[in-house]
Amino acid sequence: MVAENLQILRGEINQRKLVNNLFAVVGLIIILVSVLILLALILQLAINGWSRITPEFFTSFPSRRAENAGILSAWVGTSLVMLVTAFFAVPLGIASGVYLEEYARKNWLSALIEINVTNLAGVPSIIYGLLALGVFVYQFQLGESILAAGLTLALLILPVVIVTTREALRAIPNSLREAAYAMGASKWQMIWDHILPYSFGSILTGIIIGLSRAIGETAPVITIGALTFIAFLPDSPIKSEFPFISFEWLKAPFTLMPIQMFNWVSRPEPEFEVNAAAAGTVLLFMTLAMNGIAIFLRYRFRKGIKW
Repeated sequence: MVAENLQILRGEINQRKLVNNLFAVVGLIIILVSVLILLALILQLAINGWSRITPEFFTSFPSRRAENAGILSAWVGTSLVMLVTAFFAVPLGIASGVYLEEYARKNWLSALIEINVTNLAGVPSIIYGLLALGVFVYQFQLGESILAAGLTLALLILPVVIVTTREALRAIPNSLREAAYAMGASKWQMIWDHILPYSFGSILTGIIIGLSRAIGETAPVITIGALTFIAFLPDSPIKSEFPFISFEWLKAPFTLMPIQMFNWVSRPEPEFEVNAAAAGTVLLFMTLAMNGIAIFLRYRFRKGIKW
């Protein structure tokens, strides 16, 4: 009787191992197929637009002639808008995540806030555009400016940063907190000197994911009035006279790389499609550069913690 039960148990274990291995193989195949399709699309985009990626393409304004058109105003506008987005979203998102995870009491109010933050991460981006149109453009009178666009995209990625920060803090074992308290550290000292350094790598990953989403968004910025054709740059943030810093560029009109690509794709001439492919390749490299910086910083932080 015992031998029969052991035989049945071994059969069930072998069957579960077979199912587990089959699931792993199917998952690996799906991942490989998805990655190959993505690489094929990126390669096709790069091949189509590589002939237009020249120094003049980066230093020229958009033009009605495809051979003279460039992305100067688009990549400058994208860089400035992403700078404003990161300036507002990153500190506010990390601070909110730290408060909700380390300071907020675990009651119905914090549970309600957590549910709403999680749900906001999945809200369509056009909703944020409509919200920004009513609040930033009309209520705060910011107009169709870089500041309004940066705040709009900051709202868009803020839930992602908050959720990622909370998950990173939860991954830190409580023994580290208890050890810091045992050494006489205050709660803020424990968070600043121990919890945040160990969790910053994961937090940085969430920040880059949010910024990568924001850099490709079109609907929210079109809603608040982003231009599809612009042939001038904002004022320089650095001045030759005192106080040497100017914030007039925050009030300037703007355009973004996705909007410039959409403008070119909508034109009937095939030469503009080549320009759009080149702009898409540049946008991909900008996103990969942000991810590369994040990987480097994460490596440096983790190496510093180990030493």
